[in-house]
Amino acid sequence: MGGNSPCASCKLLRRRCTKDCIFAPYFPSDDPHRFAIVHKVFGASNVSKMLQELPVHQRVDAVNSLVYEANARVRDPVYGCVGAISYLQNQVAQLQMQLAVAQAEILCIQVQQEPVIMPTSSQLAATIDGTDEKSAFLLHNNLPAQYLNFASSSNVTHESLKRESFFGHDMVS
Repeated sequence: MGGNSPCASCKLLRRRCTKDCIFAPYFPSDDPHRFAIVHKVFGASNVSKMLQELPVHQRVDAVNSLVYEANARVRDPVYGCVGAISYLQNQVAQLQMQLAVAQAEILCIQVQQEPVIMPTSSQLAATIDGTDEKSAFLLHNNLPAQYLNFASSSNVTHESLKRESFFGHDMVS
């Protein structure tokens, strides 16, 4: 900075801010907390070395990353921002599981509400040759293709309908 007011780094370190101060463009005097937290976690010397090794056009992003990581390290000294990322990934996984359960429940309700039309044996024979009756029944009633996998085991579909629902009440089977 070299002019009227020293940068936040020079102010905190109580030194004279020179014209070619490496910190001045990234740690202005009006935001002293930004440098203070980076200094506390990484140290001024290390930050200075990192910035000097980077091309000028990458320094802004590097400083922003250092500030973010320093804030995360203050909140969680062991894991830092990796802890925050891990927490968010776990949340995403839980939400995906909840979504899958809700979609399965919707599908079960839709299947339960569809009118069941019992095909005649001639319709079954005409619809599918060489397939068991359950598969023919599912195809004839235009049920979703994924139920064809369950056609051979009524236990699987029956058990999935009996499970406790996502909302805490038992599904009617």
